Amino acid sequence: MSTALHWFKSSYSSNEGGNCIEIATQPSAIHIRDSKNTGPNLTVTPRTWTGFLGLARESLSD
Repeated sequence: MSTALHWFKSSYSSNEGGNCIEIATQPSAIHIRDSKNTGPNLTVTPRTWTGFLGLARESLSD
């Protein structure tokens, strides 16, 4: 079984540089990192990630 993570860049990111995030999902964890720095990353539970996305959507609709 492979333990390598498959990273996805934010759909809001462009190839122009700037501030971008990437995520990699697993059944029990969501990994988040800076797309320009593949070093340390933040890991949260899927429940925490879902809560974050809900709050982000709310802030966009304000």
